[in-house]
Amino acid sequence: MNAADYQSFADAWESRATIRTRPRRVLENDDKLIYPLGRQPLVLGETFLRECPQLRDFALVQTLYKFINDVVIFETEIVDKTARNIAKNRFDVTFPFACRYDAMTVVVDEDYHALVAMDFMQQTIAMTGIGPIELPGEIELSRAIPAAVALAPQHLRGAVELICVAIAENTVTGDVAAFAKDDTIKQSIKGLMADHLLDEGRHSGFWSRMVRIYWHTASEGDRHCIAQILPVFIGHYLTNDIQRSFDLRLIDALPINDRVQQSLRDEVSGVAFPINRHHPLVANIVQFFRSSSLLDSPCVQSALRDYLI
Repeated sequence: MNAADYQSFADAWESRATIRTRPRRVLENDDKLIYPLGRQPLVLGETFLRECPQLRDFALVQTLYKFINDVVIFETEIVDKTARNIAKNRFDVTFPFACRYDAMTVVVDEDYHALVAMDFMQQTIAMTGIGPIELPGEIELSRAIPAAVALAPQHLRGAVELICVAIAENTVTGDVAAFAKDDTIKQSIKGLMADHLLDEGRHSGFWSRMVRIYWHTASEGDRHCIAQILPVFIGHYLTNDIQRSFDLRLIDALPINDRVQQSLRDEVSGVAFPINRHHPLVANIVQFFRSSSLLDSPCVQSALRDYLI
């Protein structure tokens, strides 16, 4: 895709963006789950089910808070930064005005998603009376993007940042879609996820097109250099360290005896997906590489061979 071929989605944003079209989502006081069981393996473990099943809702509420915290960090510190720099023509890669206008709508959307997430946290605290335990100050991307960018020569750092953010936005879209379809959770949370998905579908396409425009202009040498950095980024992005640390902190907050706590710690420490083609997020990542045209390049195919099915 050439920059000249880019078509703005301004009209679609005006008519469909959630900040323009969706009412406030209000948390229901019903018997539905506040967070999907399958997304917090701790509460499905043998020890938890045997020793403290009555603490399930406390654990799920805390995991919701961590999810909300992750959303706020992702939207305001990761995506917002890159989109804002593109919009204000301060990015290392130069894009035409139509791209920069759309980038500003991404900024508006993402900050609004963060606001809605914070509103939901306030509603949950008010309804349940459960305040959050200490939440992480960063997400995996907070480490993965700087690690990848640091490997790039100065003239490619913006391009690497762009591709990393695009990978993350496309991965999040698939993850949110699965969340939005879960019938076990409260309708307001499903609605929140559906709203988010409506915007993220537009965003994922935007980032893919930005990468296609850049990749079309990149030299073969620059493509080779970036290709070698991609596995490093993926390795950092798919680690489980921050989630594991949070789960251990959550276990420490449970009113249970030391023996049960240690058993839960042992179970949590053994839960981690392998960072290879079998990781549940890799299919989304590979799909991005296809849609953005990166996977058309032999150097990218070679660099990602461990992740390709």
